Amino acid sequence: MSIKKEMQDAINDQINAEMFSAYLYLSMGSWFEDEDLPGFGNWMRCQYMEETMHAMKFFNFLNERGGRAELKAIEGPDISWKSYKEAFAAVVAHEEYISERINKLVTLSRKLEDYAAESFLMWFVDEQVEEEDEANKILAKLKRLKEDSNGLLRFDGELAGRVLAPAAVPTILDQPVV
Repeated sequence: MSIKKEMQDAINDQINAEMFSAYLYLSMGSWFEDEDLPGFGNWMRCQYMEETMHAMKFFNFLNERGGRAELKAIEGPDISWKSYKEAFAAVVAHEEYISERINKLVTLSRKLEDYAAESFLMWFVDEQVEEEDEANKILAKLKRLKEDSNGLLRFDGELAGRVLAPAAVPTILDQPVV
């Protein structure tokens, strides 16, 4: 059974939201690097790649269901923040917004009795719990640091160690062969 137009349109909107997320985190990464915090920049680059992967999961799902991905213009993100805490507060707020969007997709899948979409979306529901938790933990650490520049540099070094798991990175091998 092919995907219903209403669900296809909603998923296309979500692809756009995921790509905006990627742009936002890449922009934040650039800002952190400009602030001489390459570890934070690394964390944001990993986040950028993860959000791009999320967009591709939606893209592939549409194709697998006989739908069509319709890519739309991506709005430009903010390019600077007043503080490190403000930047991570924006990350938390953005992840909460994405969680709301995912929840609305689940609600739509149930309304349309699209159980394949509902099953697919449960991965994202779980993922958003992790995304919000990680962003909140980083923000909490930044709040505890206050103006401790040595602590900030140590934390920057900790974030420099983040790597995106190879299994999480979509490759050409993940694409269906036609």
